[in-house]
Amino acid sequence: MNITRHILVVDDDADLRRMVAEYLSGYDLRVTDAPDGTAMREVMAREVVDLILLDLKLSSEDGMHLARELRETSSVPIIILTGRNDDVDRILSLELGADDYLTKPFNLRELLARIRTILRRTQAHSLTEQQARSPRALRFGGWELDMRSRRLVSGDGVRAELTHAEFSLLAAFLGAPKRILSREKLLQLSRSPDDDAVDRSIDVQILRLRRKIESDPSRPKLLLTQRGAGYFFDSQVETVV
Repeated sequence: MNITRHILVVDDDADLRRMVAEYLSGYDLRVTDAPDGTAMREVMAREVVDLILLDLKLSSEDGMHLARELRETSSVPIIILTGRNDDVDRILSLELGADDYLTKPFNLRELLARIRTILRRTQAHSLTEQQARSPRALRFGGWELDMRSRRLVSGDGVRAELTHAEFSLLAAFLGAPKRILSREKLLQLSRSPDDDAVDRSIDVQILRLRRKIESDPSRPKLLLTQRGAGYFFDSQVETVV
């Protein structure tokens, strides 16, 4: 599902704010405008902002100061807008941490292209950071589950093939070892919101999962049933980074 990105336009020129908002809104971007730093801070306090277009020469305060303040408190991308074609301003803006710089009057198509480029870059960086923080694999009871390739391998190298549902269910258990999880909770953790699964389908998946990871599925030692409550994953889980 695509997420509409939120652009905040900080400029004391009401006509420019309206023009930019109308144009960008036609390209699946949500735009909020602010005439000064006070309004900018109010928006930042209550909403997630994906990119800020910041006028360098606001009538009430210094855009450079706002850029410095933003960079000290946030990693949100910033594109500086200014009416001056001045190399000193451009270099200083970039040194303060701005991601790009446009001189007024600017072409709206060029502005859109620069916004899209920065959003793609920041999204890719965010995904890379998320992958770096996520464990590469999880080990439990003589098994290792590779979280990226979704491969489940035993200590002696035997691979167990997992369906998508089985992987999601096992990952849910590994994320909450030694905790009783209800069928409803397991559905919530292991299925997408669009799935029409019912809670008893978890019982079938548990049975299939036991056949793959238990030495004796009829006498499970890892996936235990807690009657009237749900299931319990009885194993230590080791994170492999």
